[in-house]
Amino acid sequence: MSREEMLSPHFSLREMTRSDTAARRGIDNSAPDSVRSALRMVALAVLEPIRAEFGPVLITSGYRSPALNRAIKGSAKSQHMLGQAVDFEVPLIANAKLAAWIEKNIDYDCLILEFHDPRDPFSGWVHCSYVGQSNRRKSLTAQRVDGKVIYSEGLA
Repeated sequence: MSREEMLSPHFSLREMTRSDTAARRGIDNSAPDSVRSALRMVALAVLEPIRAEFGPVLITSGYRSPALNRAIKGSAKSQHMLGQAVDFEVPLIANAKLAAWIEKNIDYDCLILEFHDPRDPFSGWVHCSYVGQSNRRKSLTAQRVDGKVIYSEGLA
């Protein structure tokens, strides 16, 4: 039995590449070697500090192969395809609170509070990317309006 590859003390390559959509559609979502170092940086710089503050993190989307990204109609410029982005939630922590904490305490490239409804603190999820020394620290809120995704500056 092979040992699971860990990207950081608490996050594995498997959980950063797992995709129900890929499994259902027979899409290979294996991370190439060129992407693994980026996934490792995201795990160490973003996910580990969040876990230290709040506890276990539920990753809903990490690496996406180009085929998987097309299948889910992701952005053609998605940082997920480079292994630089992760979508997640922390059980029992409101997503707006989580995003606000990240904005104040973690270096990041792009932080998005996605599809959050203030009437339901646990709605939506948080997207956070990390590229290293050239992080932009851009914060956005994404909402669906009339079937289109609209991004606004800052966290709602």
